[in-house]
Amino acid sequence: MSANADTHDAHDDHHHKETFVTKYIFSQDHKMIAKQYLITGTIMGVIGVIMSLMMRMQIAWPEEPNVIFEALLGKWAPDGVMDADIYLALVTIHGTIMVFFVLTAGLSGTFSNLLIPLQIGARDMASGFLNMVSYWLFFISSIIMVSSFFVEAGPAAAGWTIYPPLSALPLAQGGSGMGMTLWLVSMAIFIASSLLGSLNYVVTVINLRTKGMSMTRLPLTIWAFFVTAIIGIVSFPVLLSAALLLIMDRSFGTSFFLSDIFIQGEVLHYQGGSPVLFEHLFWFLGHPEVYIVILPAMGLVSEIMATNSRKPIFGYRAMITSILAIAFLSTIVWGHHMFISGMNPFLGSVFTFTTLLIAIPSAVKAFNWITTIWKGNIQMNPAMLFSIGFVSTFITGGLTGIILGDSALDINVHDTYFVIAHFHLVMGISALYGMFAGIYHWYPKMFGRMLNKKLGYIHFWITAICAYGVFFPMHFIGMAGLPRRYYTNSNFPLFDDLADTNQIITIFALIGGAIQLIYLWNFFYSIFYGKPAVQNPWRSTTLEWTAPVKHIHGNWEGDLPHVHRWSYDYSKPGHDEDFVMQNVPLKEGEEELQH
Repeated sequence: MSANADTHDAHDDHHHKETFVTKYIFSQDHKMIAKQYLITGTIMGVIGVIMSLMMRMQIAWPEEPNVIFEALLGKWAPDGVMDADIYLALVTIHGTIMVFFVLTAGLSGTFSNLLIPLQIGARDMASGFLNMVSYWLFFISSIIMVSSFFVEAGPAAAGWTIYPPLSALPLAQGGSGMGMTLWLVSMAIFIASSLLGSLNYVVTVINLRTKGMSMTRLPLTIWAFFVTAIIGIVSFPVLLSAALLLIMDRSFGTSFFLSDIFIQGEVLHYQGGSPVLFEHLFWFLGHPEVYIVILPAMGLVSEIMATNSRKPIFGYRAMITSILAIAFLSTIVWGHHMFISGMNPFLGSVFTFTTLLIAIPSAVKAFNWITTIWKGNIQMNPAMLFSIGFVSTFITGGLTGIILGDSALDINVHDTYFVIAHFHLVMGISALYGMFAGIYHWYPKMFGRMLNKKLGYIHFWITAICAYGVFFPMHFIGMAGLPRRYYTNSNFPLFDDLADTNQIITIFALIGGAIQLIYLWNFFYSIFYGKPAVQNPWRSTTLEWTAPVKHIHGNWEGDLPHVHRWSYDYSKPGHDEDFVMQNVPLKEGEEELQH
């Protein structure tokens, strides 16, 4: 490590003379790149939420003129009435942005970049240049995805899962042309960004840990980021292969995913392909993607709960084992998305078994979080509230996964709002809560200032009430059979009784969306005018809080800190404070906690 430190010290003079462009735009400093990911992800999140609110307004008040539609959608909302095709396009781009650009890149990109070097005692990532390239590829892919709204025929409109033939035939509908091509190009660039970032994270954790930082002394955040990166390296190339084969079907006359297609009575030349093959390729990434989204949030929540309970994390090794078990099981459960695709019933029972099996490590984590805060000296700051909210939505959303994971039960609610409610709670809202918790907790480390705590409380409570107000009733309209992705249900008298429920859901959604403006104001105002942060505002034990508040290249002045104990020495007998930082040597006769 000394050689590593010397190398960085030799370059310090060069880095202190950075220009605005090299410091804030083409930066190779992991802390600045984390901010770039966070702010870009936030902007994409605002776009994604606006799309979801427009969808909700359309569902609640179908075919009624709306000045917002006319202003934002232009030709796709003549006289303020939303066009049917653009509704599916909103579903497609909203899902893509939220899953990939906000919850994958915005969450993992932000906190993996910020915390991996700081928490393992490294000067920076293994490759600062590749780190910079990975961010700019993400930025370019974001621009391409959003730009698809400005092509004449409109953005991709095949659902965020882009199943053929809608995605494979350029003439299928408006969004199947240039909009779909831009979607595929954007995702190919995004996958390249994700792979570069993931490889960097893995190499950094393996090679650049400071002296004394064994794998069993790593914070659970680092374990979560490390395993998430490995899942991404294994599964993202499969989606890239699916996208490339889809491009060949669209542009070069191949038939990987198409067979016996008729358009207006005319037989197209495609034969021999299978759209189910695309489903397999997509969901082989798609289900691990759920855990690429949720594992970083789990790591952040574990750290925040231990810190704000003033207790060691309960079952440290069990938590690591459960992360590894989730990572493995997540790669062998993709078929539960395909129970109604005509798969062999025996194969369906296999996927049912593996799906229900993944509940065990998930339950271990939930049990350990609850046990960590049990009888703790709990500090109820906004980060802790969002962490507790994460556990709540993870459990309530996860319970409905048992129904959807059973092939016999899933058939009844497949492609209804029950599915929407399930995955938005267990993945969407939970991951957002984890992201918010991480922002409130590590904001002082990112920007050197504190967020306004009172605004944080308002943000949490109204968001929590509205999240359940939106997604809890969706379970019931889903069980009543209401199908998802329909831009209006007014043609089906069977669903007339559900119109009032849809309006209530939409009102909660609009309030929940509006309250995020308080968070955004708090976030950007505090960057410039927030209360200056002290070095260790939460009295935490991990190494990032030993680094100076002012950002310097290389993270620490002088030598790197050495590690002498595990990450969770809270309320340890024999010490004056209720926390002992990892770089504090053991006292004579003191034993390191067994964990």
